[in-house]
Amino acid sequence: MAQHASALGEVLGGTGGAEADWPPLPVRLPLAGADASLMRLFHHHVYEYGRGVRALFLMTISTRELPPLLARLERHGIDHFVQQVSPAKVNLFFGREAFVAVARALVTRPLNTLSAEEDFMLGTMLGYDREQQCRRYLTRSGRAMPEAALAAE
Repeated sequence: MAQHASALGEVLGGTGGAEADWPPLPVRLPLAGADASLMRLFHHHVYEYGRGVRALFLMTISTRELPPLLARLERHGIDHFVQQVSPAKVNLFFGREAFVAVARALVTRPLNTLSAEEDFMLGTMLGYDREQQCRRYLTRSGRAMPEAALAAE
């Protein structure tokens, strides 16, 4: 029986103390199709968070997929918040507390309605390519770089 409980604990991502579960490692769950892909991506994000690779993450998922992800984040004490996108979809933001607090302050409406400055800050905090974020900001703010400057690169 103890072996069965131990194996189940490994499948569910470990059941030891907080120290035994940290940093979180990617976990293979017995799921199929899209659910398995989502969980692999989520566990990869949690692994990157634990290793300090990135400080903020965003996943757009169905409301059906949300509960197991929230349970894992809460179990590991990872700060997070959920933005409702539609009745069937949510944006799940998670990561370091200060980053999540800023994202929570910025994301008070649909992402496509953020100002150019808010979009830039959020994209940069999410770890998107900085040069690409600069170009996106310039385009969205109506300050696009002249064609000559682009051609010189």
